[in-house]
Amino acid sequence: MTAAQRFTKLLPLLAVLGSVTALGIGTSFAKHLFPLVGSLGTTALRVGFSALLLLAIWRPWRWPLSRTDAKSILRYGVALGFMNLLFYMSIRTIPFGLAVAIEFAGPLSVSLFSSRRPIDFFWLLLAVCSLALLLPINPGVAPLDPVGVGCALSAAVCWAAYIVFGKRVGHLHAGQSVALGLGVAAIAVVPFGIWQAGTALLDPKLLLYGLGVAAVSSAVPISLEMVALKRLPKEAFGIMASMEPAVAALLGMLVLNEQLTGTQWLAIVLTMLAAAGSSFTAQRGLASSAAAEVLT
Repeated sequence: MTAAQRFTKLLPLLAVLGSVTALGIGTSFAKHLFPLVGSLGTTALRVGFSALLLLAIWRPWRWPLSRTDAKSILRYGVALGFMNLLFYMSIRTIPFGLAVAIEFAGPLSVSLFSSRRPIDFFWLLLAVCSLALLLPINPGVAPLDPVGVGCALSAAVCWAAYIVFGKRVGHLHAGQSVALGLGVAAIAVVPFGIWQAGTALLDPKLLLYGLGVAAVSSAVPISLEMVALKRLPKEAFGIMASMEPAVAALLGMLVLNEQLTGTQWLAIVLTMLAAAGSSFTAQRGLASSAAAEVLT
């Protein structure tokens, strides 16, 4: 096998790893904006600039859109917007990696509830064990802020809704659906950021920083995901994407100095095993949409 052939085989795997890493880096650096504009202001910058970038790149108005599809895009975009808003609210008080692990309950639920095979109940058990180690219900584990955990669980519900609604626009061009969805998401959440941060959002330095965060955490991951999905089955993509909680935890440790306990790392590993296992055994055609990895 030539070097070019080896690279071609590795390219989709590297693309998924790059996508997950870029997403984590963007979120880690976005958290540095919290002291300046708060979690809501940060969400406004992130989602607002992401929408502008993808609208400029894809120009979704080039494709026709029926009234039915427009309604589906509306639901899809609102779910996406509040998924981001609630996720950013969660990482105010709980570590980045743990918020991602809790939020994974959303796509896991969609995947597991679509099947009733015995093996799927094993993946469900792993996911429940992971949550039991993280939720503030067990006196034997390190406590997490209940509000932060509640926001992460709410973000998980929005992620599940986003996947369900995303399936209804799956027949549209991916660039059109994601760009329009982010446009709706921006309309839904930017007012919250303006309410919290006000004119601070107009600081040129913050605007430039927010643009950079949006590019790293939206444009780059989406481009890499499209490269991967052209060359990987959805099940394989899902297995690779299950690395996200671990990548988020590592970036949280390196960029944000968020140290986790052994029990919390165990919870992250259980989440990854549940996500990878459910992707591996999922019925073809029922795997969660790759677009679900766009903004978390």
